[in-house]
Amino acid sequence: MTAEELTGPTRPESVMPRTPSQARTKVETLLREWLLPARGASDPNVVGDALLVTSELVTNALRHGGGMTSFDVELTDEGCRVSVGDRSDRLPELPSLREGSGRLRVGGHGRRVIRRLARSVTIIPEAHGGKRVSVLISLA
Repeated sequence: MTAEELTGPTRPESVMPRTPSQARTKVETLLREWLLPARGASDPNVVGDALLVTSELVTNALRHGGGMTSFDVELTDEGCRVSVGDRSDRLPELPSLREGSGRLRVGGHGRRVIRRLARSVTIIPEAHGGKRVSVLISLA
């Protein structure tokens, strides 16, 4: 008996995204298929916020976390939860001011964006190393 016979065919939605664009597509598909029909017309900012946060999480994992190890998205009674695992044990840092200039440096603002748009942010160390960043985005 083959692995496919034991587990069934691999479903495309179960494959982990490799890029921010693929992750956004997963989140948008979930929101459009499950949330929007249940609530009717929705605020386009809600979907946009969820997609922006998703992009930032995945980009951070790829750029600063040594690559993604997991990706999950789910709808809860509280909102849309997006979780991204990476290989780094290092906690995300907020950008700092350039010395003497009083201005923020270029780039490195993803965490600020995430904190501004997400209802909650949780960072959990993984038993095998790395961490999982889980955010809850309000859909109301």
